[in-house]
Amino acid sequence: MKILISADMEGATGVTWPADVLPGTPQWERCRGMFTSDVNAAVLGFYEGGADQVLINEAHWTMRNLLLEELDARAEMITGRHKSLSMVEGVQHGDVDGVAFVGYHTGAGAEGVLAHTYLANSLTGVWLDGLRASEGVLNAHVVAEYGVPVILVTGDDLTCVDAAGYAPDARTVAVKDHVSRYAAVCRTPARTAADIRAAAKEAVKLAVRHEPVRGGPHTMEVEFDAEHLSMAATVVPGVERTGERRIAYTSGTMYEGIRTFKAVTTVVSAALEEQYG
Repeated sequence: MKILISADMEGATGVTWPADVLPGTPQWERCRGMFTSDVNAAVLGFYEGGADQVLINEAHWTMRNLLLEELDARAEMITGRHKSLSMVEGVQHGDVDGVAFVGYHTGAGAEGVLAHTYLANSLTGVWLDGLRASEGVLNAHVVAEYGVPVILVTGDDLTCVDAAGYAPDARTVAVKDHVSRYAAVCRTPARTAADIRAAAKEAVKLAVRHEPVRGGPHTMEVEFDAEHLSMAATVVPGVERTGERRIAYTSGTMYEGIRTFKAVTTVVSAALEEQYG
């Protein structure tokens, strides 16, 4: 049995503000240890529950944040950027039985600690087939096309609420409780590690592959905080402006949809100007 961990950082233990997750800052260096602790706890729990393999995919920012030298020696990790499926790279090879979203967060425009969708700012909302979507929602739809269930989600308490909508059977662990976008009631790494380990051990029983979900076509809408960003996004084939600050596109599959979304966010990032966005 093989488990894939998609590891993001905003939803990790102790993380509450931008410097905690921005590579190169002293706070990021400090929080890398707690992030690694969360992932290690999941790895340990999965092995205790009966998994044979655990593959970790780095999913935050530069995708070079976890401390490889401190990870459980049985695990393997995909680290670095520019991967076909970005946050859920590794699920497409047909050998993954369950996926865990560790360190996840709520989506752009929603309440939650460091809430966003792909871009830290600039996006004010993302909708999939008419419903507001977080990264968890988008990635859950992608892995469903490969017949793989989401079995564990960790993050703040509102991330766990969000997960109930896209992975109702998954085990969830709240490592902190939302106070504001930049504040939370945090639990200690020792406590969250124990909670994640126990949940991961239980979650293994949910790692049962199912028939691939063919739910397309899918329509994605993205709203930005400035009109020039919606204009910039239209250089991506198939993307059209539907409002002053909103674009939309339709894809036959979520594989295509998430890749187009990645292209949109990459182009928009290049259109941002310092201070003015």
